[in-house]
Amino acid sequence: MTPERFQQIVEAYGAEPRRWPQQDRAAAQAWAQSHRAEADALLAEAAGVDAWLAADKVEPPDAALLERVLDSAPVRQPAAPRRRLWWSGAAVAGVGLLGGVAGAFAVSFFVLTGTGPQASQAHESSYLTSSFGGSSADWSDE
Repeated sequence: MTPERFQQIVEAYGAEPRRWPQQDRAAAQAWAQSHRAEADALLAEAAGVDAWLAADKVEPPDAALLERVLDSAPVRQPAAPRRRLWWSGAAVAGVGLLGGVAGAFAVSFFVLTGTGPQASQAHESSYLTSSFGGSSADWSDE
């Protein structure tokens, strides 16, 4: 422990050793015991600051201050944003419902009429194939 480090600890944490960092506490106390005159001067100055800080008391706010703060707060009016939010939710639900009805109509039309997008065996369109089901032109025989 150096005198500079001891001074830093006392200035930062005060005169009470229990507030000093755990890793420096034993070394600082040993230095203070071996350099009693220097340590006492630093500790006395820090004890005065500690006592001044401990004497500081904050009064709770009185009723008049509390009333002034509450009266100056802005008044909330949440009715308008909820109305707009309701309309946007109804619009999304309506679009989803119309999409479901259109899809159900299309499927029922193809089922009842027996027609639909089917590929003939002779000519298979390229957009109906996938890389897993083979292609319309098999080049493996060449």
